[in-house]
Amino acid sequence: MRINLAGAAMAAALLLTGAAQAERLTDKPLVDAAWLTEHLGNESLVVLDIRDVAETVDPYAAGHVPGAIAARYSEAGWRVPVNNVPGMLPPTEQIEATIAALGVDNDSQVVIIPAGSSASEFGGATRVYWTFKVLGHDAVTILDGGYAAWTKANGAVSTDAATPVAGDFKAEFRPELLAGVEEVTAAIESDANLIDARTVAQFIGQEKTNTVQTLGHIPTAVNINFDKFYDAQNASFASPETIKQLAAAAGVANESDFIAFCNTGHLASIAWFGLSEVEGLKNVRLYDGSMSEWTADPSRPVVTN
Repeated sequence: MRINLAGAAMAAALLLTGAAQAERLTDKPLVDAAWLTEHLGNESLVVLDIRDVAETVDPYAAGHVPGAIAARYSEAGWRVPVNNVPGMLPPTEQIEATIAALGVDNDSQVVIIPAGSSASEFGGATRVYWTFKVLGHDAVTILDGGYAAWTKANGAVSTDAATPVAGDFKAEFRPELLAGVEEVTAAIESDANLIDARTVAQFIGQEKTNTVQTLGHIPTAVNINFDKFYDAQNASFASPETIKQLAAAAGVANESDFIAFCNTGHLASIAWFGLSEVEGLKNVRLYDGSMSEWTADPSRPVVTN
């Protein structure tokens, strides 16, 4: 669903605004089913269903929000290997083309729909959301509770696959939302807050994933388990008050810089989203290489406790 601009004057004005000034139907990072129902007919709206195939079942084919575009998290090109590090942000031109092919214009309001089945699964939505933000597109939001919340609210369901018309999306990259090895190395020696969003067992060095070479965590990091940002009882994201309490309990100072990391930048996007978008803290970055990239070089320090 792409917007049809009425009149040359409006077209010129929108072109001048650039990618970061997309039309915003909402400035909230999360919307509910009632909001989405109200805005489904808006021509500027692009709904992206990022649910993956599970046990050979295609959830999109089984039913989706009317007009939603299939953009599976694991298959649509949201993350790629870079220098043998998995799950990285694709090169700008590549991800720019991927997003345009989904029917996204610079003036589109994007709504991301995960399944709404768990905290980890919701991380797909927060990672895609961060991707739009780091590419300069502010008009993006997530359906809180995902498709599960949509069906619980008796939202309309379609089995007709939507075919997108290619959009004109162009990125305006925001390096201040992305951290790399140099920024993390500097953070160890500074007042920046390194937030490890993995499980406690991985943080203290009892377990690791197969993409990570060494047990433990980056020095000076504090642990805020990713699932603490998710309200499992209500299948929704945690409240700003809860996130503020999590940050306080971890000893995180809200006047400093933040860098969230995990194993591959998936779970860390949940922490990034909670701290930056829901609580509204400033200077929050995502280290998408995370421990997979950090431990690829044995000279980089890792500690256990």
